[in-house]
Amino acid sequence: MKTISTILVTALLFSACSDKNGKSDAYGNFETVEVLVSSEVQGKLVQFNVDEGKTFKAGEMVGLIDTIQLTLKRDQLVVQRKASATKIENIRSQIDVQEEQKQTLLVDKNRIVNMLKDNAVPTKQLDDVNGKIKVIDSQIASIKTQNAAVTNEIASIDKQIDQIRDQLNRCRIINPINGTVLEKYVEPSEIAAPGKALYKVADMDKMILRVYVSGSQLSSVKLNQKVKVFIDKNKDEKETLEGEVTWVSPQAEFTPKIIQTKEERVNLVYAVKVSVKNDGRLKIGMPGEVKFN
Repeated sequence: MKTISTILVTALLFSACSDKNGKSDAYGNFETVEVLVSSEVQGKLVQFNVDEGKTFKAGEMVGLIDTIQLTLKRDQLVVQRKASATKIENIRSQIDVQEEQKQTLLVDKNRIVNMLKDNAVPTKQLDDVNGKIKVIDSQIASIKTQNAAVTNEIASIDKQIDQIRDQLNRCRIINPINGTVLEKYVEPSEIAAPGKALYKVADMDKMILRVYVSGSQLSSVKLNQKVKVFIDKNKDEKETLEGEVTWVSPQAEFTPKIIQTKEERVNLVYAVKVSVKNDGRLKIGMPGEVKFN
């Protein structure tokens, strides 16, 4: 009888040790990086293909805000630029005419200079030619000043066109990350405004299990460490997943945060993020457990 009692006690102790060794090192909940996509311009949503649960790739266009007014403004600026470019051509033609006249006067000047050597012409003729050349130089300088003003005008129009093109690009609603739509806040034909949230998207392929460890456990937690993650399969069983430590908080914090009694203030813990590949079983807010060793 004594032997049987000894065996039973030994079995209970072994069972207790096994349960203790089988306990997880930390507990927490799954989360993911959520991105709130907002409108950058004001206008009517003429196209919006977003639905909750729908998956999009990064860079994929999911909607469009009315661009009619911006398009008309851009076309108007393009016409203005063409008109200014025509002014440039006219100014260049005027300069070419003045340059030809100047070349003719320079030929006459050389001829008069040669004739003056033989005293064949009066000096006044040379003075008259030099005066005409000086007038033409002044006219060319004046015309070039007009050319600079028109060139600056064209540069200003080009900047305005660039601004309109940028606004047109912002009318296209581009999905920022590979992910699944969690929430949808607007419908097609509604008016969007700058900063107004349109939908929320999150990458569900990789989930983050945020857990908390005590100071005594920090020595067993390292960045890039491979760990075991457990989730509930049913009431009595758990499923095992592979995880990797991606972040360890450098600062301690109180837990739970909503309790600030004297007893709880001495319980300092450190937050740890564990990255887990999601095969479809993990959901936001789902509880999980981690074993570091």
